[in-house]
Parts: sequence; C-alpha cells; structure tokens
Amino acid sequence: MSEVSREHIDKLVAELAERLLAEELLLATAESCTGGGISEALTALAGSSRWFDTGFVSYSNSAKTRLLNVPESLFDLAGPGAVSEETALAMVRGALANSRADVAVAVTGIAGPDGGSKEKPVGTVWVAWQWQQQALAHCFQFRGDRAAVRLATIVAALEGLLSLLGSQD
Repeated sequence: MSEVSREHIDKLVAELAERLLAEELLLATAESCTGGGISEALTALAGSSRWFDTGFVSYSNSAKTRLLNVPESLFDLAGPGAVSEETALAMVRGALANSRADVAVAVTGIAGPDGGSKEKPVGTVWVAWQWQQQALAHCFQFRGDRAAVRLATIVAALEGLLSLLGSQD
C-alpha cells in the first residue's frame, strides 16, 4: 500500500463528521492494533465532541473482556483468537453497549513486526462496524511495516464507517 497522508485521513474524518452531525449520531471506537490511532485522528478535528462519544483501547485480551464484554472463550486454544471476525464483532457490540454511541468501529489485528503466524501473518486485521442492527466485519491483509499497517487500518476503519452511513440513506 502506498503511504497514507495525514491530509487524506483528515479529509475522511471531516466527511465522517459531516455525516454524523447530519444524522445526529454519536460514534465510539474499540481499538487494539491501532492503540488509539483512530480516536486520535477523530479528535484532531476541532468540535469532535459533538459527534465522538468515546474510544476504548483494549490491547490485551483481558482488557477486551473487561471493557468490551468480549467472551473469554474467544481467546481459548479452541477459540478463534483475538484476531478474528468473532472478536471484532464482539468488540464493536461492546463499544456500543458501553457507551452512548449510535455507531461504532472496532479493529483487531497483527501490526508486526512480530506476532504473525502462517494462518494469520503480520498485516492481518479484522475491522467491524455497526449501526443500528447492521453489523459487518472484514478481514484485511495490509503490507508494510508496523506504522504502515496501523495507518492502513485507520483508513479502512474510516472508509468503512462512511460506507456504512451512506448505505443507510
């Protein structure tokens, strides 16, 4: 993936803010591999308190369980693990259940440089979005170093939110 510019992220955030304000919606984030990067991008825009409710940074599995009600069974040896569709969807549901938000995004992945496996190589990221009863998740395979994977995840999360909000018109 080519390098993501701050200007591109700022443009996505401005468009998202416009849509959230128009619909009078509040947004929450649940982040693992981005470590709060999505929330940082959102709150870089002045006035974001009018549409951004909260951000959960749940890097460890125990934090995902404590903060977002992610079932511990997902992390068992027989479970799908932290980097999975099931965990991403549980995180996005937890973000909505534990906030005042109407719409949420969750990310969980392997940013690297370590932590990957044959089944889940570095750059594997699950992103989940939910608004009303519509929840969806998508697995991405990003390339590049840790910073590139994290930036690509932020862009994918924002673009997915815009798509989700646009699909409800």
